[in-house]
Amino acid sequence: MAIRSVEAIPLTHALQDGQSFGGTRGMTGSRSTTLVRLETDDGTVGWGEAFASPRAVAALVEDVFADAVVGLEPSAAESLAERVYAGEIGGYHVGRQAFTQCALTGVETAMWDIRGKRVGDPIHTLLSGATTDHVVPYASTMYITEWEQDPAEPMEAAKDDGFTAAKIKIGRDLEDDYHRVSVAREILGDDAHLMVDYNGNYTPRQAIESIKAIREFDLTWVEEPVPPENTSGYREIKQHVDVPLAAGESHFGRFEFKKLVDERLVDIIQPNLGQCGGFAEARFLAKLAVTENVLVRPHVWNSGVGTAAALQFAASVPSYPHAPDMAPEPVLFEFDRSENPLRQEILETPFDIADGELSVPQEPGLGITVDEDRLEEYRISA
Repeated sequence: MAIRSVEAIPLTHALQDGQSFGGTRGMTGSRSTTLVRLETDDGTVGWGEAFASPRAVAALVEDVFADAVVGLEPSAAESLAERVYAGEIGGYHVGRQAFTQCALTGVETAMWDIRGKRVGDPIHTLLSGATTDHVVPYASTMYITEWEQDPAEPMEAAKDDGFTAAKIKIGRDLEDDYHRVSVAREILGDDAHLMVDYNGNYTPRQAIESIKAIREFDLTWVEEPVPPENTSGYREIKQHVDVPLAAGESHFGRFEFKKLVDERLVDIIQPNLGQCGGFAEARFLAKLAVTENVLVRPHVWNSGVGTAAALQFAASVPSYPHAPDMAPEPVLFEFDRSENPLRQEILETPFDIADGELSVPQEPGLGITVDEDRLEEYRISA
C-alpha cells in the first residue's frame, strides 16, 4: 500500500463584517487552514492538517513534500520528522522553521490516518495501545471581539451547552483582566476548571502583577503570559507566582519544546496537531514531558481534521506518574466555541459535547469522514 498522490487543499471562511474576534495579539475576520489529502495505490485516503497560512503552506506541501512522500509506505511516517530535521526533505536550513513543521504535520498525520485504516484501529491505539472513550472538553471562549461583546454572554452560553470548564482571553490591562476572570468564575462556579490565555501580550513584570491579582480565582493554568520567545520571562514568572504555566501553541519542533521541559519553564506543554511535526513527534514530546512530570494538553484551534488528530493524541498521552484509573486530574481538551464551519461542516459526523464529555472517535485512523463536497465550498481558488 504505497502513497500515490499528495494534494494540499487551502481553505478559508470569511466572517461577516464587524464580527472579527481573537485575543490580545490581534483579531481575525476569517477562519483558514490547509488540509492534506493522501491517497494510496489501493484507493485508501488519509487526511491531515497543516495549520498555517493556506496558500503558502499548500505550496510547500506540494513543492517539497509530495515528491518525497509518493511511493512510500504509510509506516514511513515514523521517520518523516527525522528526514526533515536532517535536511533530506526540504533542505538542512529550513527543517526547524514554522512553515516546514506545519507542512510536515499535515503530511505525517495523513500517513497515520492511512495506517489506522489499514489495520482497523484508531490512531490513539496505535500510539499507545490504550483505549480511551472520552476527554473533558473545556470551552475556549470569551474572546476579544470587534463588537465589544459582554464577556458574560459567551460564558453563559458555554455553561448552558454543558461545559464544565473554560479558558478565556485576558491581557489588555489589569483592571480588565480581573473583571473578565471574576465574571467567568461567577458563572462557571467554584468547582469548575478555569484557565486564562494572555497570548503573550505582557512583559514578565506585567504578567506577574496580573497573575497575583487574579490568583484568588483558583486558576487551573495560565497560558502564554509572555511571548513564546521570551524564555527568560517564563523563568522570572515562575520565581514569583505559584500558578501552573502553559505554552506550546507557538512553539515548533522538538528542540523548542525540549527547552520548555528541560528548564521547567512551564508546567503544561500544548503541542498543536496541525503544526508540531505530526503524531510521532507529538508522542516523543509527550514522553519527554511526562518523564519530567510536565502535563501535556494539546492546543486546538483547528478544522475538524486537526481537532480529530488532537483528540486521538490526547487519548494516547501517558498518565505517568499516576495509575491510569487513578489520575487525579482529568484530560482537559480545548474546544473552540467561535464560528468555524471548517471544524463542524466539513465532517459527515460533527463533534458533539454531551454531559460535559467529548467522545474520542473509535473508528480506524482519525475516526472521521471528510465530506469532500462540502470541502469545495471553502477551497481557496488559485
